[in-house]
Amino acid sequence: MKKTLIAALVLSSTTFSYADSADSSLTLESKEQRLGYSVGSMFGGRMGQDFTDLDLETFIKGFKDAYAGKELALTEAEITESIQMFQQEKLAEAQREQEKLAAEASAKNAEWFAELEKMDGVMKTESGLMYKAITQGEGAAPVETDVVKVNYEGSLVDGTVFDSSYERGEPISFPLNQVIPGWTEGLQLMTVGSKYELYIPSDLAYGPGGTGPIPPNAPLKFVVELLDIETEEAAETETETETETAK
Repeated sequence: MKKTLIAALVLSSTTFSYADSADSSLTLESKEQRLGYSVGSMFGGRMGQDFTDLDLETFIKGFKDAYAGKELALTEAEITESIQMFQQEKLAEAQREQEKLAAEASAKNAEWFAELEKMDGVMKTESGLMYKAITQGEGAAPVETDVVKVNYEGSLVDGTVFDSSYERGEPISFPLNQVIPGWTEGLQLMTVGSKYELYIPSDLAYGPGGTGPIPPNAPLKFVVELLDIETEEAAETETETETETAK
């Protein structure tokens, strides 16, 4: 148990911040003094992050009593209850903050879609997907079971680009029924050679969970070029060729 505690403290020490300058009057000459200060600083750094309003006087008293094996001022049940109450309060605070941010994001997203609906050339489907044709191709339109080859750029409402095949310098192929619903629906509106902007509500994208750089409940904008419709076999062969090249 002791070994585990010390290891955990050492491993977590990189997360601690030392905002205040060291006390010049403090002398740390013996190994016991240096060890005591080291362990204390590790506990303090961690607790400064988790317990921002901790009463240091009573903390030190409780630490000393427990360390010396003295009878504690609170029972074990009272200690457990105090910590649980703190945790519940913090969870409630975090939930309120999350709800506030979600409400602000929802209002901003609704405003974004309202502005899009006023734009010339922007169309809206029954699902809520919105799109605009930049270039209309003359090829075939894919169906849900097709494998398509595309170039694309994805961005958030604020314009932050989170993914781009253009930046990678190569298009990507994938089965149309294995991507987010907004893509599955949007690409079927296109024909080969077309370039569209897709404006995808969060429920047709990654929803409340988000993913990677995409936050929860985020609507997305994609610029998509439909380059080709491929067979499953062609897409698998291309993937295998790319894998061999990467080796």
